[in-house]
Amino acid sequence: MNQTKHIFIVNPAAGSHDQTTEIASAIKALSHKRPMEYEIFITEYPRHAITLVENASVRFPGRDLRFYACGGDGTLKEVAEGVSRIANAVFTHYPSGTGNDYVKLFGEAQRRFLNLEELCAGEILPVDYIESDCGVALNILSVGLDARIAHGMQKFKRVPLMKGQWPYLASTVEQVARGIARPYCIEIDGERCDGKYTLMLIGNGRHYGGGFSPVPEADITDGKLNVLLVRDVGRLTVAKVFDIYKQGRHTEIPHIITAREP
Repeated sequence: MNQTKHIFIVNPAAGSHDQTTEIASAIKALSHKRPMEYEIFITEYPRHAITLVENASVRFPGRDLRFYACGGDGTLKEVAEGVSRIANAVFTHYPSGTGNDYVKLFGEAQRRFLNLEELCAGEILPVDYIESDCGVALNILSVGLDARIAHGMQKFKRVPLMKGQWPYLASTVEQVARGIARPYCIEIDGERCDGKYTLMLIGNGRHYGGGFSPVPEADITDGKLNVLLVRDVGRLTVAKVFDIYKQGRHTEIPHIITAREP
């Protein structure tokens, strides 16, 4: 009998504080209640979770492996990327980050992800993911202004007293000042859509960025991707367009946001 090996990958940097001790205690308590073979691995640097997943497949050859990403969406992405490279493995999320956007897809059932006992005994659901040169994406793949803002935030987070929303706001001001749109070469289902765009979004899931839900109709099990192309907009209108985009109301401004749905 190939008994499942439960592997918990904990990111101590996720969330507002290190939750490693609390998570380890919860796992140990569950193992007394529900006997299981398990291992706990701690990430030490970015993309370490990918390596930990791959190493586990070598360490436990032929075993059915169930991986638990104990952290935020970044940790989940890395675990999923590792699982995509190996056989006989599934993954789930024990959310302890700040955004936890992926589990929002499950509506009221997202509370089950906070219950370790349910996770360990939970049913397996095949889901889609996006594969790109940047790695695996479970929810959204975005190119353009919002991606540049997210990238620019990191340097502002290292500035003393830059807390809360300030890094995001500072990065937004910087990127808007540098120019909003960029030229892109785009092909969708064989059709060329080259042009100057504020951003392009490819949606497998619905949520990202801790509050953005631009493609509420997306489905992670339908085998299809939803695409939004946001045309070049001026500095005076970008905030309004972003608000509409953020709420998934793109049908209100089809002359600015082009939707390519399955």
